[in-house]
Amino acid sequence: MNGPPPVPWRRRLGSPLALHCAGLTVLVLIVIALVVQLGIDWTAANTRAPRIAASERTDLDSLTKATVPLRGLDQRVAQTREQIDTFLAQRIPANYSSIAVRIGELEVQSGVRLSRVEYSQGSRGSDLTEISIDSGVGGDYPQIMQFVNGLERDRMFFVIRSMTLTGQQGGLVSLQLRFSTWLRPAEAAASGLPATASARTNSGLSSDNKKE
Repeated sequence: MNGPPPVPWRRRLGSPLALHCAGLTVLVLIVIALVVQLGIDWTAANTRAPRIAASERTDLDSLTKATVPLRGLDQRVAQTREQIDTFLAQRIPANYSSIAVRIGELEVQSGVRLSRVEYSQGSRGSDLTEISIDSGVGGDYPQIMQFVNGLERDRMFFVIRSMTLTGQQGGLVSLQLRFSTWLRPAEAAASGLPATASARTNSGLSSDNKKE
């Protein structure tokens, strides 16, 4: 007795069971591929994580160091303004006459003789205006040095600009001395002092610019 004829292989492949097995196989392969990729990504992430963390810590440290100079900046600005106000109050002359009086006192204390004392003012600044003093100074060397040192160390703010030897006879020395102090703009304007050559030049340039 013969059995049923064999089923062709093409029909076997097209059967529901074969298709189900094929689909299951493909699904398993996809899952395996995903698991493998996940493992690769996880390993890579674990490898990069310390480097990323170290880089972020470095960036954070750099930013922290960069902000150090800015810490307390408002307090330092306020302190600087206070120091400026103190300097202006204590070392800047109140008016022109106080400058003349103080120079006269230093002349008497040192024993020098001042001649041809000329005052002039520079361009008006926003906070201060420079007052230039040109004078001949005569006396022996110790007297002149005492006068110059007295100017530089005086509580009233003086700055020596130039000293030029104009004569020497015996123990007496003659100098042409130029030095400066400063007044607030309002006091400088009220003093009536003439402008320096540079201030006149700058004023002329400003006037020309305004005309244009």
